[in-house]
Amino acid sequence: MRSRWRCMRLARLKDHVQKVRSKNAGPFWLTIDIFCGSPEAYEMVIDKLSSKQVAKVFETSEQKLKRFDISDLNVVKFSLPRPEIQGSIRDRDMHGASWAALLSEVEI
Repeated sequence: MRSRWRCMRLARLKDHVQKVRSKNAGPFWLTIDIFCGSPEAYEMVIDKLSSKQVAKVFETSEQKLKRFDISDLNVVKFSLPRPEIQGSIRDRDMHGASWAALLSEVEI
């Protein structure tokens, strides 16, 4: 019989927040916004989601990642350089919209 503790997993970011959105911030940068929806969710996100985790998800260095904790709006925002210039032949996401899905699955 398997232990119930082994079967449990941590909740994903998307289970605690209203929305995770990503978009272009020009041809060289991406922005990912985490709309927490409440002060409690915001505090949990800033406590449990580190810049190091986010840098690892997006395979970039922590030094290149910019983080903005906006308490008045209950929003956490990350900006990072695009791995490919927008519209280049190797760019697989012209609008930057798919990056949010990667971050929303992070376990916290």
